[in-house]
Amino acid sequence: MNTQKGNQKHLTLSDRINIEKGLNNSDSFAAIARVVHKDPTTISKEVRKHSKVKEYNGFGNVPCEANKDKHSPCKIKHICGDLECDKICRLCQRYTCSDICKAYQPQQCRNLKRAPYVCNGCGKRAGCMMEKKVYSSKYADDCYHETLSSSREGINQTPESIQKMNDILTPLIQKGQSISHIYATHAEELGCSKRTAYSYIDAGVFDVKNIDLRRKVKYKKRRQSTKTSAKNRVYRIGHNYEDFQKRIEKSPDTSIVEMDCVEGNAEGHKVLLTFTFRRTHLMLIFLLENQTQEEVLAVFAWLEEKLGTELFKKLFEIILTDGGSEFADRVGMESSSNGKAQRTTVYYCDPYSFWQKGACEKNHEYIRYVRKKGSTVNGKSSVPII
Repeated sequence: MNTQKGNQKHLTLSDRINIEKGLNNSDSFAAIARVVHKDPTTISKEVRKHSKVKEYNGFGNVPCEANKDKHSPCKIKHICGDLECDKICRLCQRYTCSDICKAYQPQQCRNLKRAPYVCNGCGKRAGCMMEKKVYSSKYADDCYHETLSSSREGINQTPESIQKMNDILTPLIQKGQSISHIYATHAEELGCSKRTAYSYIDAGVFDVKNIDLRRKVKYKKRRQSTKTSAKNRVYRIGHNYEDFQKRIEKSPDTSIVEMDCVEGNAEGHKVLLTFTFRRTHLMLIFLLENQTQEEVLAVFAWLEEKLGTELFKKLFEIILTDGGSEFADRVGMESSSNGKAQRTTVYYCDPYSFWQKGACEKNHEYIRYVRKKGSTVNGKSSVPII
């Protein structure tokens, strides 16, 4: 297989998008691996680890394991207690098997126990009533980053190593020695940095406390920054990324548009405003004279005028963007030009979390093929719609 030599890097959002596309096209793990330059086992592990379960929420009864064999289906009667009824319980319209039958077990799809382990490329997916597993590049990338963050939390030591460190540090600190003095002679035995030792003492891991450190109790507590977090800005309340996730969980078929600005190399120059439709990856590009709220609102007004309010609401049902100052007028973007209706709902990504609008960021790579990063977009009288 033609894999890149020494390619030991983690999967990126772009890789995961290619994996999802391959699964949707029913490609084999080997074919997908050639596209993302990884080993097929890497693709297999990624799909099994980061696929999400979707339960059947429609009408009707999910098939029971007892009916798996079509030649001898379940023939139980009178579960409801009506002895005069001559119907087989599974054919009854008054009750569902899951409500009244203690022996009921929802049927599991056999295809999920073998490659590709998900329902992405299955032709029967639309009408299937069984529990489904789906691989989504967005969901998989979010899970990866959450695991990456949580794996760095807590104490990365075994109970034995903590006890060994405690046996060295506690008696010496109680004798009046400083951490620096102790590390001058016992650094290799302790097996961690001085900064880590201070953190462990502060967290109460050892028998000694901060008060046992002569100089630390004299230090004033560092002043915390008074800056308001981007998550807590007034216009973002109820419209953060976690609120966006709750919304699409309830309405997974909602039309989502990712919005962003492509900047030049200096302030006050023209910028590009982009709208990327997540479902189709279609991108609309508009040239703005300045990177301001007024310029952004003017594009919204123009789009609503050309499309009509109803079509605009249908196409731009949800807009996901970052916390740039040009997007701070959420009410203005959401409100219709006549001020009587809401034309869209705007949500904001978390700070420094560009992968949360990955379709938009990926499409911006194509813009950079034409306009290199750092170059100005001044001088272009018009910008085509891509």
